[in-house]
Amino acid sequence: MSFPWHEIRDHLMHSSSTFTFQRRFDAIRQAQGPLADFRDPAALLDRLHRGPGDADCKNEILTALIRSAQGGGSGSDCAVTLLFLALWPGLDAIRRRSIHRRMGACDEIAADVLARTTGAIRNLDLTRVHWIAATILRNVERDMMRAHQRETARDHLASAIDPDDVLTDPRGDDGLQADLPKIIGADALLIIRVAIEGFTQAEAAAQLGIPFEAARKRYQRAIHRLRDAIREIS
Repeated sequence: MSFPWHEIRDHLMHSSSTFTFQRRFDAIRQAQGPLADFRDPAALLDRLHRGPGDADCKNEILTALIRSAQGGGSGSDCAVTLLFLALWPGLDAIRRRSIHRRMGACDEIAADVLARTTGAIRNLDLTRVHWIAATILRNVERDMMRAHQRETARDHLASAIDPDDVLTDPRGDDGLQADLPKIIGADALLIIRVAIEGFTQAEAAAQLGIPFEAARKRYQRAIHRLRDAIREIS
């Protein structure tokens, strides 16, 4: 069962107001110095959202929450909930931009934002990151866009090629990949990287040492050659 976006936030806010959550919050504030002055989750969130604009202080709070989120135990889930609420305005902006870009159904986009944010929180390397909120939000939106671009590339190839001409190749993917150089020449590896392995054109260009604009034009020409070859076969 899916919930509207605003109801997800309401659920998180309600969870953060329970007695059990308060006990877990007390435990992590005792373990993390930057959280010690906040008597409850509401005071902490008020400081992050509406408090004085001391960016370094707010970043220390978020860093302490990340440490708690990655520490395991009951305090971990408490910290993740607080991080979601702290980052909510930015996550909401990502969701709205993703809908505007037509990156999927609203429920799918909401689920993707939540899942990728959870992963970003759990896996953030604090030794390599300084500005917590900006890094998490940038990484979530970047990864969503990359995934959408890969899916779009796969759909583009699927629309360009009749599945009966390719997917039923009895030799499987290895046979197809072996034949591509014969059909489209030197750009076969570019096609394989983007259309089969799911890389973006920019990522494939970087791997192959090709300027992005050149890779984009070569990819388009290779797709046209592939279409022409399939028409001749059929």
